[in-house]
Amino acid sequence: MMRWMLGAVISLAAISSALAGNLDAAAVNDAARPAKQPASDKLNAAIVKLQILLDRARFSPGEIDGKLGESAQKALKAFAEQNGVASDKTIAPELWDKLNAASEGAVLVEYKITDADVKGPFLKELPGKLDDMKPLKALSYTSPLEGLAEKSHMSADLLKALNPDKAFDKVGATIVVANVPARRELPNIARLDVDKRNGTLKAFDQGATLIAFYPASIGSPDRPTPSGTLKVTSTHENPVYHYNPDYKFRSVKSKQPFDVQPGPNNPVGAYWIGLSAQGYGIHGTSEPDRVSKSASHGCVRLTNWDVRALGEHVKRGTPVVFLDAPTDSSSEQRRKSGGRRASN
Repeated sequence: MMRWMLGAVISLAAISSALAGNLDAAAVNDAARPAKQPASDKLNAAIVKLQILLDRARFSPGEIDGKLGESAQKALKAFAEQNGVASDKTIAPELWDKLNAASEGAVLVEYKITDADVKGPFLKELPGKLDDMKPLKALSYTSPLEGLAEKSHMSADLLKALNPDKAFDKVGATIVVANVPARRELPNIARLDVDKRNGTLKAFDQGATLIAFYPASIGSPDRPTPSGTLKVTSTHENPVYHYNPDYKFRSVKSKQPFDVQPGPNNPVGAYWIGLSAQGYGIHGTSEPDRVSKSASHGCVRLTNWDVRALGEHVKRGTPVVFLDAPTDSSSEQRRKSGGRRASN
């Protein structure tokens, strides 16, 4: 029995290795449109390409992980709606063609690891509780791999799968990464819409054209996000996190206010957009894989790279509209009126 189990483990390892080996730069760059929608929990070369194309088109899939998960599906649906293409369980040929036409160049490229990528300092381990973050001088990355993955908007698992047997802490080593812009260019932003029900944030220009889309974690039942319209009041790169005991977080023992120092693994990530309700903002996260999949403490949480792109182009005074899920009464009213909004 033991011999059989050992053989099974070896076989599974071989299969996993073979799958990872097929996920190379050529397979992704040359990937054709999938004829049917891939499983949401499986790595797929075409989905890696799809996610990178969506990212470059300013329809963020969140963390690029090679899987057609919830955030990637939200981005794909938004891109389809913006381009007037039907969105269903398959990726329409027209949609695939529009995404490919929206940007140029290979979706995966080679990158040479630099001194800055490996010099640190790095945390040995990221504490799981705010109390344990207080004494740290910075909330840095835990490894060069984590920093390189975030730099290329990718999951560490996908980066490792694309670069088997590669060391990520060797200056001069060449690895394969997603070809995404280091700094994002956006038109002037006139309004932000935060959709609480769907877990998304949309940026619009003066003509009400959608110019950027992001998956987001938005509040929780016990700590809901505000309603109505707020305004952007400030933007901060590498913010200090200020804990107020009035928050009464269950996981925090301290009864005194304290600060958590800046860094990409800070509780509010690497960027903060302040809003006109005290204590609320749009911010980054140390867990990009959890964006749009977990609750927040009332704020709007994006990946570090998405909130930085937004923060670098939003101005003070920009309205931020929080869209609530329709109530039962409002839904019933729309049903009786044939789906039309009641006129003012």
